[in-house]
Formats: sequence, structure tokens, C-alpha cells
Amino acid sequence: MKIIIEKNIPFIKGLLEDFAEISYLAPEEITAETMRDADALITRTRTRCDASLLDGSKCRFIATATIGTDHIDLDYCRSHGITVKNAPGCNAPAVAQYVFAAIAKTRGLDKDFTLGVVGAGHVGSIIVDWARRMGIKTLVCDPPRADAEGKDGFTTMEEIAEKCDVITFHTPLTKDGKYPTYHLLDRDFVNRLARRPVIINSARGPVTDNTAIIEGLSDGKIGHAVMDCWEGEPGISRVLLEKAAIATPHIAGYSREGKIRATRMALDAVISHFGLPYVEMTEKAPSGIASDVTFESVAGSYDPLVDTAALKESPESFEKLRNNYNYRPEAR
Repeated sequence: MKIIIEKNIPFIKGLLEDFAEISYLAPEEITAETMRDADALITRTRTRCDASLLDGSKCRFIATATIGTDHIDLDYCRSHGITVKNAPGCNAPAVAQYVFAAIAKTRGLDKDFTLGVVGAGHVGSIIVDWARRMGIKTLVCDPPRADAEGKDGFTTMEEIAEKCDVITFHTPLTKDGKYPTYHLLDRDFVNRLARRPVIINSARGPVTDNTAIIEGLSDGKIGHAVMDCWEGEPGISRVLLEKAAIATPHIAGYSREGKIRATRMALDAVISHFGLPYVEMTEKAPSGIASDVTFESVAGSYDPLVDTAALKESPESFEKLRNNYNYRPEAR
């Protein structure tokens, strides 16, 4: 059996060598040619897994050490008998840490504001829980959950635009279906903003429209932009980079604990799929999610301005900064 593993996945080297031939490759080295005789792929978001990569390949299993799957053509994989597993929730506490640290840097530690959370999945639900424990008024917009669970406790994008001082996005990236999220923040949404909010995108780049944010910052409809996820990564808008109060290279979820969880989940998926013996990891993440954090403790656990300075100084180093990131500890 042959398994290709993206070389930037941490904590995994040496764990599967007893059971398979392993090749550790950079994203640009994972090609149709190198995949041709591979039985499985363990990847991250930089590898587009579709017909151009997988046609003619032996591969029947893909594990992505990420929450998102928008880099994987799921319809193609289903129709070609390729099982796909992701790592839901692996970095959710780290993204929540990033969000509150960003709020503190852009607004200070005063909790007298209204937070709008768009998308209440693994990440969004932690942010809502922490915010309410901190005494921050919080509105939640998640139409799919509202449909499934009832409207109580959920609001609309219109109310988010009207009433929130901070708006943070935590949706997957979808272009189809009842509730597409592509350019969920567009010019129409920006025009409805009533309180010059801080806008935070640590979800997926195209959930927010670059042009709409730039125009919103220029005309005063948006108070500050916090950008961790960018349209067109790894190439990013230099105009938005200059205007953003906080600008980071897609590292909101890059905690040490989150990376351990992601690798553990990808490893478990491979073990289960191929019926391999359990493999112990030296590194372990704490069980459970911290629930007794304070605004002050989370804000003090991470300074996003350090990462902002590095990206603004060298925007062409987006991938290098991301791939060589010094994983931070989560807020506890």
C-alpha cells in the first residue's frame, strides 16, 4: 500500500511507515503523476482533489487534516468510490481565541458591544458560548440550523447588519443549495451596516467579497477589517492588506493543540479505513474545550498584531509564513 502525505502536516512523520510505503510531498508535488499509484492521500487545503488530480489514480481514500472540504470535489469522489474524511472541530478553540484576541486589539476590552456570529457550527458555537459567558451580547445567524432546530435563538443577516458592532463569519464555503455562502458579505450587506462594525473573516476567503470590504472601509460603513482568510490565496489583495487592521496568513486555527487534533483525526481515519492497528502519537491535545476563559485571558493569550506585521512587511511570503508558523498554545 502506498500513501502520499502532504509534507506540511505536523506530528505525522514516522507513524505509518510500518504499514505502508509513505511519500511526504509538498503541495505542488502532489500531481496526477505522483498520485497514479497511491492508495490514499493525507492532505491539507492547498491540494485540489478533483478529476485533474485523481483520474487514473488507484486512490480510494482521502483524509484532509482540516475542517473544510471545499478543496475536494466531493461529487467526483462519491462517483468514483473515493472515501473522504475531514477533521471537524479540530482547530475550533484556536479560531475562537483568534476572534476574541482580534476584537480586543480593534476595540479594547470593553464588553459593552453586540457581537454577531454568522455560522454556529464547531467554531461559531464556541464563540457564542464564550461570548455569553463573558457577558457580551450575542446574536447568531445560522439559517440551516434555524430550519432544523426552529427559529428561537437565531436571527437574520438583516438584523446582524443593523445591530452588531462586531460581525464574525464561521461558515463553510458553498455556492449552491438553499443557503450559499459565497460572497455572503457583499456590497448589499455592507450598505445595510448601521454601526461601523469590525468585520472578521476567519472562515473561508470567498465568504466575504474583497471589493465590498475595501469599499466599506473607504466609505466608513466598516470600522475595521480583520482578515485571516482571503480570496485568491495565496495571492492576496494588497489594497485590502493595507487597509485591514489585522491581516494574517490563514493561521487563525494554527494552535499546537489544534494541529495535534487534526493529525490525530486524519490518522484515525486512515487506520479505520484500512483496518490498521492503532498508532500512538507522542503529542497529545487536552480533552475538552476550555469553558472558564475570560475576555482578558483570551486577549492576553495571543497577539495577532505580530502576525499582521509579518504579513504586511512581506505579503509575497504568505505561504512561507503559513507553512513555517510557530504554533501557539490555545487559551485555557
